[in-house]
Amino acid sequence: MDQELEHAALVALLRRGDRPWSEITDQVEQVGSAREILENDLDAAGQGALFAAEPQGDLEAIVAEIAAWAREGMRLVTILDEEYPLYLRLVHQRPPFLFLRGTPADDDLRVAVVGTRKPSPEGIAHAHAVAGGLAERGVTVVSGLAAGIDTAAHGTALAVGGRTVAVVGTGLRRAYPPQNARLQQEIAERGLVVSQFWPDSPPSKASFPLRNAVMSGYSLATVVVEAAYRSGARMQARLALEHGRRVFLMRSLMTHEWAREYASRPNTTVVNGPEDIFAELDSLVPATGELTWA
Repeated sequence: MDQELEHAALVALLRRGDRPWSEITDQVEQVGSAREILENDLDAAGQGALFAAEPQGDLEAIVAEIAAWAREGMRLVTILDEEYPLYLRLVHQRPPFLFLRGTPADDDLRVAVVGTRKPSPEGIAHAHAVAGGLAERGVTVVSGLAAGIDTAAHGTALAVGGRTVAVVGTGLRRAYPPQNARLQQEIAERGLVVSQFWPDSPPSKASFPLRNAVMSGYSLATVVVEAAYRSGARMQARLALEHGRRVFLMRSLMTHEWAREYASRPNTTVVNGPEDIFAELDSLVPATGELTWA
């Protein structure tokens, strides 16, 4: 029951809307208890009890709501839980919670494969080759369930019998784009779908950059197959470098100024094809399985 109340207290804190979620995440990690912070907040407001009159203060009701989410197959994992992904915990943009649908596996080697929603035939071919080769080597293929490169990466990983994780920009009760609803369901059945948003949250301009930050933090490396300057894939490459993660850029991207600039940075490798990526897999994580970056 203690963990249930901690989860409910975190939900209550976030719903109050009186400060940024990132600030709440930092505070909860520092104190080690969302419930303690909520109690202090209520005391400061003169309410003086966990079970306040306002709906977001009613922890018992929130516990029941979380249980209802779980019955739908949406498991809530918070920053205080051991199940919270280790790699993601290490980045500044870590969200206070995740909703998971499927089978978590925090000890696997995860590589994000991302790119444009309007790929060329060459880009699709590269996505198939990269995602398929990674999956066949036991690497979890992570992507964002968007149209184009993301869809090709997820679909290929499933087709070869590998594991794939979709980090989505909506709540788990929604699918975006709508035509990927069946793919999202299949990923949940055979892999994992991850969301940092409330279950009914729709897609928005703000949600997809947040999704890219989580996808980068969740993965050990990002492969950018094909992307223009104004794209989530380029943004994810930048975030991955900020996170100290490896970035692989297909050589065809070198026609873009942003890609040439990124290629000059540490931790970036320009690759001619999938084999160049596969050759680097052993270097992503040391033999101890522990991260060597901050």
